[in-house]
Amino acid sequence: MKIENTKAQMRKGVLEYCILSILKNGDAYTSEILSTLKSAEMIVVEGTIYPLLTRLKNAALLTYRWEESTSGPPRKYYVLTENGALFIKELDRTWSNLVNAVHQVTSTKTSTNE
Repeated sequence: MKIENTKAQMRKGVLEYCILSILKNGDAYTSEILSTLKSAEMIVVEGTIYPLLTRLKNAALLTYRWEESTSGPPRKYYVLTENGALFIKELDRTWSNLVNAVHQVTSTKTSTNE
């Protein structure tokens, strides 16, 4: 088994949560979302993020608006919906519980059965 595959699966598992968390802090367009993820060392390509944003939109967790840009074409800003805000609150609680559980399991010494 290759470690890179496992690491990629771990990142994919939390990507939706990370994107919603970014939008919880304010509206953002795709380049800003990618930049934020990249600065946190969450390597994501555009081919991954666009289908995910569409899925989140179709689930009514976010919406978008077009905004004119002075430096190019209009930008699509993604916005967390009311349902999305409730969803991210639940994910925050779940994430906290998960982190605590993983920490407990990974920091506990295993006993040997003799």
